[in-house]
Amino acid sequence: MAVPRTGTVFILARTMAGRIPQHFIDELLSRIDIVDVIDSYIPLRKAGKNHQALCPFHDEKSPSFTVSQDKQFYHCFGCGANGTAISFLMDYNHLGFLEAVEELAGRAGLEIPREAGQAAKSEGLAEFYELMEMIVDFYRKQLREHAHAGRAVDYLKGRGITGEVAAEFELGYAPPGWDALLKHFGRSEAAQQRLNRIGMIIPRDSGGYYDRFRDRILFPIRDQRGRAVGFGGRIIDDGTPKYLNSPETPIFHKGRELYGLYQARRKHKELDKLFVVEGYMDVLALAQHGITNAVATLGTAVTADHLERVFRNTGQVVFCFDGDEAGQKAAARAMETALPLLRDGRQAFFLFMPEGEDPDSLVRAQGSGFFQDPGKCLPLSDYLINSLKSQNDLSIREGRSRMVEQSLPYLSKLPQGVLRQMIQRDIAALSRIPVEDVEPLIKSPERPPARGTRPQAGHQDKMMTPVSHLISLILHRPQLALLIDEPRQLAALPDPGAPFLAELVEFIHGRPHISCAGILENWRDSKYEARLKELATKGETLLSELEDLDRELLDSVDKLRAKKRKQDRKKSTTVTRMSDLSDEGKAELRSLITSRNLSSEK
Repeated sequence: MAVPRTGTVFILARTMAGRIPQHFIDELLSRIDIVDVIDSYIPLRKAGKNHQALCPFHDEKSPSFTVSQDKQFYHCFGCGANGTAISFLMDYNHLGFLEAVEELAGRAGLEIPREAGQAAKSEGLAEFYELMEMIVDFYRKQLREHAHAGRAVDYLKGRGITGEVAAEFELGYAPPGWDALLKHFGRSEAAQQRLNRIGMIIPRDSGGYYDRFRDRILFPIRDQRGRAVGFGGRIIDDGTPKYLNSPETPIFHKGRELYGLYQARRKHKELDKLFVVEGYMDVLALAQHGITNAVATLGTAVTADHLERVFRNTGQVVFCFDGDEAGQKAAARAMETALPLLRDGRQAFFLFMPEGEDPDSLVRAQGSGFFQDPGKCLPLSDYLINSLKSQNDLSIREGRSRMVEQSLPYLSKLPQGVLRQMIQRDIAALSRIPVEDVEPLIKSPERPPARGTRPQAGHQDKMMTPVSHLISLILHRPQLALLIDEPRQLAALPDPGAPFLAELVEFIHGRPHISCAGILENWRDSKYEARLKELATKGETLLSELEDLDRELLDSVDKLRAKKRKQDRKKSTTVTRMSDLSDEGKAELRSLITSRNLSSEK
């Protein structure tokens, strides 16, 4: 694919694509189908040439969310959200641009290349990942060979962990002392800085560094692509903190990663469910007993990012909590986090451990039967209803009224769908009021506007100028631009948008197979982005009204060029007539123009 011939576009491509080559973004968007991408998150139904659904970015009762397979573009006529497959993943899954591209590249089976001039950022990250792999191997070797490792091995055996499971999860041992890792990997100042950037050593107040992990069993943490990004470390004897995690680094974000997800994906081609537990040892103990689809949060409560990651791999999550008061509080927090994400097709359950047990101790004492018994799992909807019932006396009106009031914030978080309707019916039945009386009480959830959303009230569409009309046609069918000869000459057309039109047409000449989505991604985060998206949504109307788009485009260009020729002739005539004037006549004309300007100012 040719490199665009205008320097401006090339710079934008580099900036907006995070220095991923623009040609790769083009290829990626040509390989994936936006309908398949969006349909994997929200159910789409065919509606003429397009597909429709209830908008995932605002509450609505009739579908106004439209996906165009031709344009590879979505648009909501209700809230204004719009964009490409990349935009959808960014808004729906709360991803950054690079993460969304990585997700789509994974679907398409493509490796993401980098610009030769990219720099230090991506090269540095690659270096960090490579260094982390070497550190994983170093600590694994210490578990096998270090003189003090026997204590760690005995501890793991005492917890019932076999060598096979320890090898599968790549367990390691951080020797005692302050500088075992530092001596091995930090022999230069640059090496020490790299170790510090990935959180493996800590600066001393007096200067220098020391190892973060000392005399601990180490659990390597891998991201969903299998890259080592951090560690969890458990102390062997009594002491604090019992568990120590890597800090936030350029490659590790604990609110996003799940321990054991990489191993679970390797074990299962299709994950029918994922158990979410609280600790590293819970994951290992369950795996030891054949439950190889468990993941753990990394010392934090379950976040929306965690659950989005879970639901991208399975439609069912089972939260495993202790049955005590702390476990109930954790379950309540998990429920609130999960509610907004429970679109149709996604399910959440709670599995509470008997008093005094956690998943680790319970599976070692009783085996896997407790976890494999569907009757032990409490659906999230039942947990919510039971919680509301337990807090109120439903034999009196005041108690029933209070239960309805308490239910409203939870109902507002649930997306529109069958589950929300069923919970509303149950609450209405318990409170002895008609179900239609519940919906008006629910306030719409406050959602941040999706990228590309514009306020609707009082919005006035910009006037469709001749150049805007041309751009809209081209966005609808980019290959129309190939009909225009000498695109650089378009910049001189009599319209403020003409220079951009010339740039757009020249860009498409360099990429003759580009899609509308590819064009929009090329100008992401530029001053043109919002207007391009707006014009892209107008293409459907143009298509229905115009029978011959080729002729419409060529006629529109001819009209603009004719207008330009007329202006040029008028300008030439004016200049010629002035040149015929004498010096005295020119002076008189200037005086007349000046006096008219002064009069208009008064």
